[in-house]
Amino acid sequence: MIPYITVLTLGVDDLEKSVAFYRDGLGFPTEGIVGREFEHGAVAFFDLQSGLKLALWSREDLAHELKLPLAAPSSTELTIGHNVGSKEEVDEIMELAFKAGAKIVDPAHDVFWGGYSGHFMDPDGHLWEVVWNPAWENEA
Repeated sequence: MIPYITVLTLGVDDLEKSVAFYRDGLGFPTEGIVGREFEHGAVAFFDLQSGLKLALWSREDLAHELKLPLAAPSSTELTIGHNVGSKEEVDEIMELAFKAGAKIVDPAHDVFWGGYSGHFMDPDGHLWEVVWNPAWENEA
C-alpha cells in the first residue's frame, strides 16, 4: 500500500451548519452538498491541497454506511494539522476560525519543541491544530 491519503471524512451533526462553517467561515472551496437524491447520500466535499479532499457527512449516515452503531463523538481521538509559514499566520487562522464559530480550546502559544501552535474545535467537535514548525518552513 502506498501511504497516500485522498479523503478525510468527518461525521457531523448538522450538514448545512458544518458546510457553512468550512465554506463561509474558513473559505474552503466546495460545490456544496451533493447526493441528496440518495438515502444516506448527502455529502459535501472541499478541495484541500492537490489530491486531498475533506468530506462532511452526517454522523448517522456515516454509521449506516459503516454498518456500525452510532456512538457518542469524542474530540480527543484525532486532530487535523494545518501547518503554516509563520507565527503570524497561526494567529490569523485562529482568529478566522474563531470568527467563523470555532471554539478555541488551546490558544496559540510557543510550544516546548520550538514551534508555535493553537487548537480550535469546529461546530461538531473536530479538533484542528494550526501550527508553525520552524523545521518544516519549506513544507508549509
